[in-house]
Parts: sequence; structure tokens; C-alpha cells
Amino acid sequence: MRTVILDGYVDEPACLGVPPYMAPYPRYVAGALPGEALYFTIDQLRKDASILEIMNKSDLVVAIAGVTVPGKYIGGTPATLPELERYVAGVRAKKILGGPISMFGPGTEGGKMARHMGASPAFDIVATGDIEAVVHGYLTEGLSVDPALRRTVKDIAEWAVRGARIVPLHPDFPYTMLEMETYRGCFRGTCSFCTERFYGRPDFRPVEDVVRETGALYAAGARYFRLGRQPDLLTYLAKGDVEFPPPNVEAIERLYRGIRAAAPGLKVLHLDNMNPGTIARHPERSREALKVIVKHHTSGDVSAFGMESADPRVIRQNSLKAMPEEVLEAIRIVNEVGGARGASGLPELLPGLNLVHGLLGETKETFRLNYDFLKRLLDEGLLLRRINIRQVMPFEGTCMGDVGDKIARKHKGVFHAYKEKIRKDIDMEMLRRVVPDGTIMPSVRMELHDGGLTFGRQIATYPLLVGIPAALPLGAVCDVKVVGHGFRSITAVPYPLDVNAASPKMLESLPGVGKKRAMAILRGRPYGSAAEFEEKMDDAGLAKKLSGYFVYRK
Repeated sequence: MRTVILDGYVDEPACLGVPPYMAPYPRYVAGALPGEALYFTIDQLRKDASILEIMNKSDLVVAIAGVTVPGKYIGGTPATLPELERYVAGVRAKKILGGPISMFGPGTEGGKMARHMGASPAFDIVATGDIEAVVHGYLTEGLSVDPALRRTVKDIAEWAVRGARIVPLHPDFPYTMLEMETYRGCFRGTCSFCTERFYGRPDFRPVEDVVRETGALYAAGARYFRLGRQPDLLTYLAKGDVEFPPPNVEAIERLYRGIRAAAPGLKVLHLDNMNPGTIARHPERSREALKVIVKHHTSGDVSAFGMESADPRVIRQNSLKAMPEEVLEAIRIVNEVGGARGASGLPELLPGLNLVHGLLGETKETFRLNYDFLKRLLDEGLLLRRINIRQVMPFEGTCMGDVGDKIARKHKGVFHAYKEKIRKDIDMEMLRRVVPDGTIMPSVRMELHDGGLTFGRQIATYPLLVGIPAALPLGAVCDVKVVGHGFRSITAVPYPLDVNAASPKMLESLPGVGKKRAMAILRGRPYGSAAEFEEKMDDAGLAKKLSGYFVYRK
């Protein structure tokens, strides 16, 4: 049997699968399948129509897609339902569609309502349950399989291990970040807009299962891991049927220690979500758990907080996780434990904030309260790695599904002005503090050419976008040194920089160097040493600072 898995990418509150990230869904499907499993992304299909012929020669095509928390992506462009249907309409193989797109509806963008899709003329089965379970059921039941089938942690214990076989087929391999599930579902399940409630109560994977999966992925060549899928890593294997259970520190320790043992040469071990409400209610246990994470992870890690709003009225009406003072205390604790700078050039572990607009109870005052909260963080000297601001995408079956997008539409103009103000007043200053000028960031991978710049990122849970004033080869990996800051990105130069080969544009980007001084540096080339460079420069103090960026090759 031959199956083609078409990855149209997913982005959910607790799961990311847009390159270079790879979600668990396609790996679980591959693990549930006998025979040959081929893996392609939607971007590969867009560029290479011959993949359709491979599909025609296969027995089964499984397409996976769905964005429930839309963002902006560098590594890929998520598939839309019309696009998927257009591509596979003429494919003769049996076709199954799954993922968030068929479970919750094909959302298009924030601020717009998403509705259940129903049947599709292009697909034989539209999986409203777990795509991996539906595929597994199809193997024995054929087209009569229940499209709402759900899987269990026992199912994926084996599927996650066997599914590691497709990881080398990812177009970014070996620079692929593997999202690994610790659990899914939510202790709360009450936030007005969130789709995690549809997964039910937490369904924990045993430590041993996650470690076995890590070993299989590592054996397949994976070196970059992100503990995702869960709404709150601190409540992994937590005990007690309460809204905010205390962290199970011992379980988190066993998990991280086991992953490190199974993947001794890993390059990145990061996490995704944490609930600030958990930290605020259990500060000491949370500190212990955070210290365990910092002990075993790799630096540049981010604990994404779903704050959503700093407006108490919005928090109450949408049953959100924590009040502003609780979020503030959680941010302080993460800064306290994770604020030291690590080997990545970034702090060990910082919080990130997600703010959502268009929710019940929102007024123009909500925007002011959110801004004032962020300004307070700056004034206190607290660090955030990211501030994600979006408009809600309402889904049917949630409370916001009953309201729709009318609040988001009402405040659309206010939203864009407020977002721009945060970018200008908050983001740039926060970036300057997180990665000051002169910070060395190792292993930045080049991903995009644009306007004479090459943009790259470290492989990380929420990587910084780095612009380099040169046309570097895409896919190249190099160390860089920070020279400037934008609203959402930084400017850097390769480190160390060969002063005798650097372009005028590269030299101009260095701190204190404009066009005139760059030309002076060019005229003085070649330089044999730092001493010679400093001797030829007209500003001895600046020359000494700049020599820290350079090597002198003749």
C-alpha cells in the first residue's frame, strides 16, 4: 500500500505545524499506516505539479490542514480549503481530509467567522474526529469508517514511534522543529473562543511514551524538539480535578531528563504554552518546575501566556485565565528564574503574551488597558520575548461562535492603530533589552531574500527574525552579531565579519558607521590586524568597538 500525506499546515492554540515546524498529525498518520508513506507539503505541491501524478499512482491521499489562530509565516503558506479541493479534485486515489480544518471549520483570518465545512466534493472522507484514528479505521472499514473517530494515548504510543519514518522527508530536514505532544485537552475548557475545549479533559501521555517517541525521532535524524500541543506544560500529569492544579514537578523532571537521555546530542529543546493562572496560584511549585525546565532545556525558550486581555470586564465575560495582577506576577516569576542570558545569545526562558481582540465585553477602554499593562512591564524592567496581537477567529460551538465577528469588525480601525502604537512604543524597546547591540546569536539559518536583505532565524520555539544586509545563500547557517532593532525584527551581521571583504552596505549597518565612514574603511583596506585597523580609523574609541566585530583576512 502507498499513501501520500499532504501537509497543508496547522496552527492551533496548542499546536504549530508551519515549516520549519512539523506538527504531530502527519507523523501519527504515518505511524498508523502500513506500507509506504510519502510526505509532501502544500508548498512543494505548489511548485511541483508532478506530485499530483505520484498521488494518482497511490492508494490513498491524506490531506491535513487548519489554522485556528492565524499568524504571519515565513516558512510556508497554509493551505485553504478551495486550494486543497482544486489540487486533489482530479486525483484518482481515495482521499481523506483531516486536521483542524475539518474538525472546527476552514477559518481564513482573524476577525472573521469560521464555520463547519460539511461534506466536500473533492474528498471521500472529511474527518471530524482525529485524522490518525480515521485513517486507521479506514484500513479495516473502508469508506464506511466513522469520520468522528477519536484516538487514545495508547493508540499514539505506537503511531508516534512508527511515524518518525517520514521526518527525513520534510523539506527543511534536518533543520525541522518537531512538535511533541505531552497531552491535549484543557482543565478549564471555558475560554469563550478557544477550540482546545473540543478535545475534552486532559489526556496525558506517559513520560515513557514521550521519551520513546523522542528516541525514534532522534534516530531518524531529528535534533530540534518543542514540547507543544498542551495548553499548559506546568500541569503535565498534574493531579486533582480542579481548574488550576499545582505543577507536578517530579513528572516534569522525569520528562525532561528522559528526553535528554533519549536525544543526547539534541540542539534545541523548547516548550510552548504555560498558564499564568497556574503560576500565580502556585508560585513556589511553579518556581521549582521552571528551575527544572531551565536546567534541562536549551536557552532562548519561551513560555507563551494566553493572557488575551488586561480588561477585567473582558476577562470575566470570556472566562479567561487570569487577572492582570496575576499575569504580572507570573511574568515576574518567569523573569526571575529564566532571565539569565544563555548560549543562544538570548535569555534562558522568557514569557510571551498573546492578546486577543473582538471578545465579549470589549470597548475602546480595553485597548487602553492593554497598552497600559504593556507599558507597565517596560517601566518595571521586565522582559517579554514576544507580544502577539490578533483579532479573534470565532468558531461554531464556542461562546464567541454565537457572537460572531461583529465586535472585531466594530473595532477594526481602533485595533490597527493600537497595534501599530504597541509596535512603535513597546516592541522595539523590548527587543533592545532582550537582544542588545553586540549580542552574538549562533546558528541563524537563512530563509528569505527581500529588498537586498537576507532574513534568517534560529530554530526555536518563537525565533527572532534577523535581517542581514547581504545576499547570503538560503539555507546557510551562520553566527551573527546584533547591530540594530526594528519593531519586530533585528539587524545583524555575520560574526566574525571579514573587514577586508565586507560590502559597503554591511559596513554601513555597523553601530556608528554611516556611508562616509564606510567609504573610509573601504579605502583603508586591507587591514592585517585590529591594531592596524584602529590606527587607520579617525575615531579611536569607535575603532576599538568595531574591531570586536571583525576578523582580518588578506
